[in-house]
Amino acid sequence: MIEIRQLSLQRGLKVLLQQADALIRPGQRVGLIGKNGSGKSSLLALIKGELAADGGDVLLPKHWRWAAVAQETPALDISALDYVLQGDGEREELQQALAAAEAQNDGMAQAACHARLEEIDAYTAPARAAKLLTGLGFAQHEHAQAVKTFSGGWRMRLNLAQALMCRADLLLLDEPTNHLDLETVLWLEQHLAALDATQIIISHDADFLNATTTHTLELAQQKLHSYGGNYDFYQRERAQRLAQQQAAYQNQQAHIRHLQSFIDRFKAKATKATQAQSRIKALARLERIAPAHLDSEFSFAFRQPEHLPDLLLRLNHADLGYEGKTVLHQVDVSIDSGARIGLLGINGSGKSTLIKALSGSLTPQAGEIVRADKLAIGYFAQHQLDTLRDDQSPVWHIQKLSPEAREQDIRNFLGGFNFHGDMSTQPIAPFSGGEKARLALALIVWQKPNLLLLDEPTNHLDLDMRHALTLALQGFEGALLVISHDRSLLEATTDRFLLIDQGRLRAFDGDLNDYRQYRLNALNPQTENGSPAPSAPSRKDQKRQEAHLRQERARLTKPLLQKMERAENEMARAQEEQKSLEAFLGMEDAYAPHNKEKLQQTLNRLTELKLKLTELEENWLQWQEAVDDIERQLQEPREQPEF
Repeated sequence: MIEIRQLSLQRGLKVLLQQADALIRPGQRVGLIGKNGSGKSSLLALIKGELAADGGDVLLPKHWRWAAVAQETPALDISALDYVLQGDGEREELQQALAAAEAQNDGMAQAACHARLEEIDAYTAPARAAKLLTGLGFAQHEHAQAVKTFSGGWRMRLNLAQALMCRADLLLLDEPTNHLDLETVLWLEQHLAALDATQIIISHDADFLNATTTHTLELAQQKLHSYGGNYDFYQRERAQRLAQQQAAYQNQQAHIRHLQSFIDRFKAKATKATQAQSRIKALARLERIAPAHLDSEFSFAFRQPEHLPDLLLRLNHADLGYEGKTVLHQVDVSIDSGARIGLLGINGSGKSTLIKALSGSLTPQAGEIVRADKLAIGYFAQHQLDTLRDDQSPVWHIQKLSPEAREQDIRNFLGGFNFHGDMSTQPIAPFSGGEKARLALALIVWQKPNLLLLDEPTNHLDLDMRHALTLALQGFEGALLVISHDRSLLEATTDRFLLIDQGRLRAFDGDLNDYRQYRLNALNPQTENGSPAPSAPSRKDQKRQEAHLRQERARLTKPLLQKMERAENEMARAQEEQKSLEAFLGMEDAYAPHNKEKLQQTLNRLTELKLKLTELEENWLQWQEAVDDIERQLQEPREQPEF
């Protein structure tokens, strides 16, 4: 297990951890959460041994191997497949040892190497590496492509594949979904949930955390708080904890006021001096309870657009692409006032190409684009942060947009994005990615757009800011088109979807669950009788399948559940009898000469009961495991297609 004891860490003048404690048991999948800058990545660096603690300990089992995603990828000439294979360090070492043994004609060493390679299933490693690459969105022909030919985002996917290739006891993932599209995130969820390794995952994607984690570790107020469930469980439990803390704080404040009132009234009176002094001492000894509050609070809303034309923008028979290469063909789309559209499609299908054309940063190769006279676009691109000036402040960025605006009005506005005090007037160079993303959003909000075009706006945003953005978008009065792998954001802010598939844009009739099933069907286009599968799933068929699964679950689990219920009843009766017998043994009279026979019978019966309880518990656990296996098999088909 991982044991964190009285851990303290300071970076510069900022204290990140102060005598923090936590325990992570083998096999747990832990979501590490906290606001940006709270120290989550530093905690992972401590676990990896890259940082030294200022106090306390982080203890890992000595035999554990850990794996993490490398932050940089050299421009290598080796293929993507070979790069991923390097993630299995023991396999690499054994192959080198085998080559050395063959060079020395050492038969014993060769046999030992072959035996260990067989034991770790090394001969299937290329197939497993190829499966990882495919799951992470690499086409088959790209497996042999040199690492140096891939862009930065795709190299990060290679690093993720290399980490997943490692047969690690501990897997450390820091924002693994940042460079992934929705399809790849869905695949990664399934893959991580099936791994046996202990996992610590930093993510600001609530749906991803819910799907992949079994426990939550919150870093807040320089302490670590453990929760025995996923992110939704954490939210419920945290709400209760904060409510209890606030109630205790209020009660203590009332007690403090009462003590202070007595001291103020009577400390100068001789007859009450002793009592006043005792209360002063009591007040000094009192361990203060902090008021409950959330770590980061954001409050902002999109400003009322100055104009809301009925038709904002239209593409007619447009071909879109780059330098003679057409990515999208004959695109027809209209965006009316109040439209709330989610854009779906696999990575590389042309989603960003479409949004660039709508924003005006890409000219159509053919067809026309019609814009309303009063159109005001707020465009958040995937690389929006690159447009910010690191040597300038948040206030300066808004003053460039509105030179006439009062500085105090600008600072008040920036406060809603958590830029307070000197932070609003200092250069943004030292800002984190999340802080720069908040500033980029603030610039868009300031301009009062009537059409929002958002391409992965939640990258780098923490959970609190994502929630604030979702609420703000729900109140936005203009039109919205968004690309995002954050399903919570898509589901809460859009009411229809457009799908890009094979270079064409069309409406998608369904929700995100339908889209997930559609992607699975696309990977297996033939039904059992050989006829093509429908392009989109039927809701009626899906409900019929769900009902069939419920019936099948009941049929398979009912006998086991009945056995478990009978075992529970027997255990309850045995435990009651055990308590009664142990109560007799606790009496002094039980050891009197006249109770000698009864004492012996009691001891014999206790032995029988303990054996019976052990057998019942073992049977119950076996039946429970069988029920869990049935649930898993029904939820995940045995040959689950990979995204």
